[in-house]
Amino acid sequence: MASSWLLTLIVATGAGVALWLISFIIEALRPSPDTPGALRWAPGIPIDYVDVRGAKLRFVKVGTGPVIVLLHTLRTQLDLFERVIPDLSKRFTIYAVDYPGHGYSGIPQARYDAAFFANAVEGFLDALDLRDVTLAGVSIGGAIPLIVAARYNPRVSRVIAVNPYDYAKGRGMARSSPLGWMITYVSLIPVIGETVMRLRSFIIMRHVLQGGVADPNSISKPLMAEMYQVGNRPGHYRAFISLLRNAESWELAQQDYGRIEVPVLLIWGDRDWSRPSERERVRSLIPNAVMKTVGGGGHFLPLDRPRELSELIADFAGG
Repeated sequence: MASSWLLTLIVATGAGVALWLISFIIEALRPSPDTPGALRWAPGIPIDYVDVRGAKLRFVKVGTGPVIVLLHTLRTQLDLFERVIPDLSKRFTIYAVDYPGHGYSGIPQARYDAAFFANAVEGFLDALDLRDVTLAGVSIGGAIPLIVAARYNPRVSRVIAVNPYDYAKGRGMARSSPLGWMITYVSLIPVIGETVMRLRSFIIMRHVLQGGVADPNSISKPLMAEMYQVGNRPGHYRAFISLLRNAESWELAQQDYGRIEVPVLLIWGDRDWSRPSERERVRSLIPNAVMKTVGGGGHFLPLDRPRELSELIADFAGG
């Protein structure tokens, strides 16, 4: 009996080591995408780059009028706003940026926690000398403006937080789908988390991201394909694991929300991953915050309900 258990243990250990080694081979063979010279959905909008705290960040600028800086969700990129930017740019100067470790921006070795992303966004505002900014974003892009405003950043005059990702110890993605739950929690396990990430597939990513929209067709096939290919950039999956392992920092940031003095608009999709009690808590922490709910919208609201979101942003930003 003992020898049978020993044999099973040896076989299981050997299979695990083999899978671990195979994952490195698979990762090494993944083709890294070329950096695009133009936006797939708006070839006429120029792409630019700026150095921020040692990282080269990709961004776009389009339109005229009051300044709005758009911030995307975790594991996506500025193209998340492909259905929002064309409309808003008719009345505003729109900036959209890829965070470090996301999209086509640089991927520095760092602790990818809430403070890291807030510092990167503040550095972006400083590098471009942007003033009187409406800082608007989704998910972690909704939490970052709240963190920056709580720091009394003088460049930010208004905040629009869409489905802010500051609940469930920063592990709201686990609510997206069974696969989302698996990725969120397996990533926390050393060695195993990295192995699973290296073995990632398009099918898994598609199911996780589709769990963030009310209508799976809201995410276009070209956008889904591009976001998957971006994940093949060297170091990208390690940055994503770091983000997931430092997820609790997003909820801890709530302790500073009471210091916010600028006007704040909170927007939630009625089918967002957050729960009503979690949304109400955020509203109660921010002095004089205005709260709106968009029907038929999930976590990726710029894809699910672009027209409704554009109207809410424009009304609040004063265009």
